[in-house]
Amino acid sequence: MPKELLSALAIALTFIAYIPYIKSIQAGATKPHVFSWVIWGLSTLIVFTAQLAGGGGVGAWPIGVSALITIYVALLAFIKRTDNTITAADWSFFSLAMLSLPVWIATDDPLWAVVILTAVDLFGFGPTFRKAYWRPFEEQLLFFGLMAIRNFISVGALEAYSLTTILFPAVTGAACVIFIAMVMFRRHASRLS
Repeated sequence: MPKELLSALAIALTFIAYIPYIKSIQAGATKPHVFSWVIWGLSTLIVFTAQLAGGGGVGAWPIGVSALITIYVALLAFIKRTDNTITAADWSFFSLAMLSLPVWIATDDPLWAVVILTAVDLFGFGPTFRKAYWRPFEEQLLFFGLMAIRNFISVGALEAYSLTTILFPAVTGAACVIFIAMVMFRRHASRLS
């Protein structure tokens, strides 16, 4: 399958995942943790730039589109006051995300920015994992499932394969799968209680 087609499919999945998620936030059914989304938006935007620098080409575009929409979700979560509990750990993750830029500039290697941002993105899951653990019915699992599939397809759309281009979508896709498993377990456990 041509790289452009895979990229277009990944971008389409991004919109398919986000549109109902955003509508659910607007309706008050989904309550995302605002700081997770701030961290994810900024880190995804920087990773997109690093993927382009690493030769990712059209395969990087799904990550770029996702970055912009993720920043919008963060803004929407803030406006709707969904979950604005921000801990000292949350600020640490944000600071690490911002630290990736000087590291990239100092090393002149986008890989280090991607490594840092992939770790930060995973840590950005922390507030969402914590919230979903205690309130497992406030998240949409379909969204995270579609995002996992989107990330794996975007890996296939990359024009150059290297740790710089593959690491972020592969690891965050796997994180979405783990998140889904945890939420399903918690939903099942809370029904038995």
